[in-house]
Amino acid sequence: MAEFIGFGEFDEMFETFEHTAWRLETRRAYRSDEETETYQRFMQGRDVGYDLNDPWCASRREQSALGKRFERVRIVDDPPTPGQLYLLDGARRNAAVGEDIRNLRRSDAEGLRLPAEDFWLFDSRVATLLHFDGADRLTGVELITDPVKVVRYCQARDAAWHHAVATRQFQAVSPGGRR
Repeated sequence: MAEFIGFGEFDEMFETFEHTAWRLETRRAYRSDEETETYQRFMQGRDVGYDLNDPWCASRREQSALGKRFERVRIVDDPPTPGQLYLLDGARRNAAVGEDIRNLRRSDAEGLRLPAEDFWLFDSRVATLLHFDGADRLTGVELITDPVKVVRYCQARDAAWHHAVATRQFQAVSPGGRR
């Protein structure tokens, strides 16, 4: 039976992990992004104006200063969707606070048989599978602690990370990857 945790408990995991927090992002859009002012400015072609002192950024900087790593691989369509273009632009915000983001074309991810689901992997010991509704809204966070299942997520991480391209390099060759 699936074990779901609350969003507050999920948020705490980003403060309590010991070494690495790693994410695979597979969706073409995220409603939580589309509802932000920064997304609206991006879609209008204006300067997004990321606040590098907001609580999310401050937390990432603090954790990174402790030697913890935040990494993710984003699956990107060809051509990228508007939501993916926004995330490509936003990667500079993430990098500014210590996160390492790489990108992988969807066709390559499918060739690697990566799971078509978003998840976070914490310290290679716990995974959280993110559940979304048809409108791209995050609806739940499933906690996965079964070692066999966690190892599968670790294998997906290793394959994705090995084949993914650093954001700067990816933007240089990606259509529409404006800066």
